[in-house]
Amino acid sequence: MINFEFYCPTKVFFGRGQHKRVGEIIRNYGFKKVLLHYGGGSIKKTGLYDEVVKALNDAGIDFVELGGAQPNPVLGLVKKGIEICRKENVDLVLAVGGGSAIDSGKAIAVGAANDCDPWLFFSKKKEPERALPIGTILTLSATGSETSTSAVITNEELKLKRGLNTDLNRPLFSILNPELTFTVSPYQTACGIVDIMMHTVERYITQKGEAEVTDRIAEAVLKSTIQAGRKALKNPEDYEARATLMWAGSLSHNGLTGLGRDYFMVSHQIEHEISGMFEKVAHGAGLAVVFPAWMKYAYKYNIPRFCQYAVRVWNCEMDYENPENTAIAGIEATIDFFREIGMPTTLRELDVPEDSIEEMAVKCTNYGERILPGYIEYGKKEIIEILRLCL
Repeated sequence: MINFEFYCPTKVFFGRGQHKRVGEIIRNYGFKKVLLHYGGGSIKKTGLYDEVVKALNDAGIDFVELGGAQPNPVLGLVKKGIEICRKENVDLVLAVGGGSAIDSGKAIAVGAANDCDPWLFFSKKKEPERALPIGTILTLSATGSETSTSAVITNEELKLKRGLNTDLNRPLFSILNPELTFTVSPYQTACGIVDIMMHTVERYITQKGEAEVTDRIAEAVLKSTIQAGRKALKNPEDYEARATLMWAGSLSHNGLTGLGRDYFMVSHQIEHEISGMFEKVAHGAGLAVVFPAWMKYAYKYNIPRFCQYAVRVWNCEMDYENPENTAIAGIEATIDFFREIGMPTTLRELDVPEDSIEEMAVKCTNYGERILPGYIEYGKKEIIEILRLCL
């Protein structure tokens, strides 16, 4: 087990009806003015918007609002939110929605507190020094952004999708009511299932660091997500299944499932180029295409680890004479599950043209300025080869 630091200060309010306490929660923290940030309007259709507004008004919390956060949230809206926060003297950002609204809210919170172009942080040219506090009300189990250090934003002009990891991104509090996910479509539910699994398994299939406790936590998250995912897709209002997915999503990306290991997230980095260039591609759907291709490309560099994944997560039988067969069986089981829940497994299914592969690979290397770490170093050549396996 390698050295690590673990810090997860987000206070979680979990369970039925907890979102109705948001005004009381904010008032108890002492905040006076809030930016209410949300997505394309689904919270208004479901009645959640009215409940949040009532809770804020009842608690005497002043607020301004900014809707429009979209899947693969964009820099332009972030800049608009920053302007509002500064003009209105906002002291808390409240993001209501899935990972997109939360990531957008995080970028607004960081940008409003620092006097520079927020893209400098996401392009790794500058480190933020401070951020407004952020609270969240989660409506989609997927990214884990409600307890994580990360935020991902797309620069719509450059067609680049980049992430910022900093403890400043950790929400002060997050409200997780599984009931709010009952109306999530089967497709978006499945995308969320994939995202939860990938945040976990990319930490699990590690390069070095033996951490049995962390392994078992990760395996529990994976197996619980698979089981609950099937139940939620069969019965969208299965509270226990939705609750399992919601909590698994938070655990998958708060750092817990990677403690004591030197992990890498190559598939996530490659997928960012797909959904960064093709905004209609949902992140989870893109991961369902990229991750199996990466596994096929990389498994020979650590067959024992891939065998452990196959046996412990998918209950594959261990072939001691030919371990490679077990590793491959784990890969096939992953692909079969993605197909079972209605996810694409090829770029063609995403309508991503083959002639875009080289451009995506070049962008993934930051135009030749970075190499992705892993079992091997992933440069333009390796990334192209993985993307071709996605065809």
